[in-house]
Amino acid sequence: MKVSRIAATAAVAGATVLALSGPAFAHVSVSAEGAAAKGGYATVNFKVPNERDNASTTKLEVSFPVDHPLASVMPQAIPGWTAKVTKAKLDKPLELHGKKITEAVSQVTWTANDGKGIQAGFFQKFPLSLGQLPEDTDELVFKALQTYSDKEVVRWIEVQQDGAEEPDNPAPVLALSAATEGGHHGASAATKESAAAAEPAAKTTTTAAEPTDSSDTTARVLAVVGIVVGVAGVAFGVLAGRRRTTV
Repeated sequence: MKVSRIAATAAVAGATVLALSGPAFAHVSVSAEGAAAKGGYATVNFKVPNERDNASTTKLEVSFPVDHPLASVMPQAIPGWTAKVTKAKLDKPLELHGKKITEAVSQVTWTANDGKGIQAGFFQKFPLSLGQLPEDTDELVFKALQTYSDKEVVRWIEVQQDGAEEPDNPAPVLALSAATEGGHHGASAATKESAAAAEPAAKTTTTAAEPTDSSDTTARVLAVVGIVVGVAGVAFGVLAGRRRTTV
């Protein structure tokens, strides 16, 4: 009976670790390649994990902040996906490269060409070159919709509140660093040229996501297995000791 209790405790411990570690990497998130300096340009990646065992992710829709509009957005060609950039009229025009901009990007949508998209157990990165980044905020909040092949839609739109726990479906947040010295706050000439040449829509056709960046998930799984095995080892050690004492 006591051995059964110990085994049950080990199983609960392992399940608890899995439950706690899963959400940490399961959200749709955004991060910059290098710095995302205020007033400059940056390349960012929206990282989308597939959280379903019986469905694939076939669409990602990212809405851009209306309070800090971005006039220049260019998607990178992604195998197996079509990207569409949508723009909207601005209530107040922007100044970009000495020109008055009357519209800004309101949404970028990626759709899987073959319907397969991101398979179970994998994730996909969706890169964007964007700018000019605002100078009057420390972060940009992007709201995202993740659509699965079974028509389920997960809404990553909840904004983190100061002092509150992380919401169940947090919106991706891009942290902005302090402006750097130099032309356009340190933005490279190549980055500025590519951003300025951004088209309102882009289409690509190739293959789906590759499993090359799954090392973080594997490490977590191995850690959990190690914990469970360790607890089980202690349980068997206790049992063996008691049997020797009895004999």
